[in-house]
Amino acid sequence: MAAAAVSLPIGQPDITYAPDFKKYQARSQKRLTTEKLEQESLPVGFPAELKGDFVWDGVSVVRAYDWVYRLSNAENSEIAQALKAFKSLEIPLGFISQETFPLPNLHSVLRDISKELHLGHGFKVIRGLSVDKYSREENIIIYAGISCHIAPIRGRQDSKFHGEPADIVLSHIKDLSTTEMKNSIGSPAYTTDKQVFHTDAGDIVSLLCLETAAEGGQSKVASNWRVYNELSATRPDLIKTLAENWLADAFGKKDKPYTARPLLYHQPATKNTPERVIIQYARRSFTGFQALPRTPTIPPITEAQAEALDALHFTAERFCLGLNFEKGDIQYINNLVTFHARDGFKDTPEQQRHLLRLWLRDPEYAWETPAPLKSRWDEVYDGVTAQQQVFPLNPQIRGPSNGVHANKAGSRER
Repeated sequence: MAAAAVSLPIGQPDITYAPDFKKYQARSQKRLTTEKLEQESLPVGFPAELKGDFVWDGVSVVRAYDWVYRLSNAENSEIAQALKAFKSLEIPLGFISQETFPLPNLHSVLRDISKELHLGHGFKVIRGLSVDKYSREENIIIYAGISCHIAPIRGRQDSKFHGEPADIVLSHIKDLSTTEMKNSIGSPAYTTDKQVFHTDAGDIVSLLCLETAAEGGQSKVASNWRVYNELSATRPDLIKTLAENWLADAFGKKDKPYTARPLLYHQPATKNTPERVIIQYARRSFTGFQALPRTPTIPPITEAQAEALDALHFTAERFCLGLNFEKGDIQYINNLVTFHARDGFKDTPEQQRHLLRLWLRDPEYAWETPAPLKSRWDEVYDGVTAQQQVFPLNPQIRGPSNGVHANKAGSRER
């Protein structure tokens, strides 16, 4: 889709959603030559190096960790029985829980997966669900049912359904650029474009693959901590930049056109928790994308911030792991410590990439939410009720990613 000419904030650096490695190199070289960056040090108290299972790269993790859990025939039968049990209750999908979707044998495995997400490597794939055996609604029930044993709290991804207030807790990730919605797309999730490394909102991000692309679309993950260690060792000035306030575009939210918060947070060790670093960012909040360009009336990002955005993406790309997403796979990642991305792809009339997404939280293992993120986390988790939960059967563009919605009614960050 051809990009329309847009006005950018005065002083906005030459940077777009699609990362350009040559521009990144040139910007880095210029800043290293003209600024005294070698005199910069890490912010006070920040670790020079993070250690533990959350620190991995695409080569080392293959040798150390089996991230795929393969469902057995018996486990698939138990899932089918749980589906039958839930449907027999004749209650709304918002009431899917560990009690209404019982998995007596698989439950302990799924609890171990949650522990791995929060205390281990930060990602896991469940493989072997036979999605072709079930209807769209049945796959949604199964997906939410399995997921509630890993993280029982479902997050709100949008707040309206057909114009009425609702807690939309499930999103469809699918190319909509050939539909009547094409001019409303403000996020690459609804295109065939490459998605750069980023985080979503909430603690756990999950994706169920209903169908793979005809070509491309590789799903990728990267360790935030490995990226942190690399930048700490080579460019501590960028760690400092990431830990300062950034102005994230709210894309049309009239009462608050942007939010100010850091992208990187340091949590010192306490009596009960280890030292942690959390990185939270979506590149399009600082560059814009298609129907949601960077708002021209808000302050621009700086050259240092532009370089830091590229450094996050290209460093993550250097150390990433491809997950070889298969039909029926369910991917879970700790969104506080793991970046995710995907390659561009091609669909055909016969085969079209289609994922379902949940934002989840497990109160047993949940990390402390950094104070500047609490208002955003409240938007996701607070006040979500079983009665108000909606699981759309068909793809639609979320309000925060919808250019038409933002221009007419205002929108949240992301």
